[in-house]
Amino acid sequence: MKGIMNDKYERQMKKGVLDMLVLRMLKTEVKYGYQIIQELREKSGEIFLLKDGTLYPILYRLEDDGLVVSRWSEAVGKQVPRKYYEITEEGKRALAEIVEVWKRISDGVGKIMED
Repeated sequence: MKGIMNDKYERQMKKGVLDMLVLRMLKTEVKYGYQIIQELREKSGEIFLLKDGTLYPILYRLEDDGLVVSRWSEAVGKQVPRKYYEITEEGKRALAEIVEVWKRISDGVGKIMED
């Protein structure tokens, strides 16, 4: 059973990697918001259960920073228009840098936790 403190620390740790994970989700394919939420949930073994209110501010921030661009799809039949997000070349470069930082942090934490 997880305690209140564990929940707090887990939320803080997850928050620190969300930009990296969202960029990674967009690295190989253009996606819409709900698709990103579903794939993060599935690929993480349900560790990352994002809500719209968590994902969209991340996407808007990444777009403001020039790391992703968005476009609306056309409505086809009964399908409603969807806003799709695509990583930019600058976003791909940023992702590579973020992954390197993540590896250094992860390695450093691992060395400390081995004691």
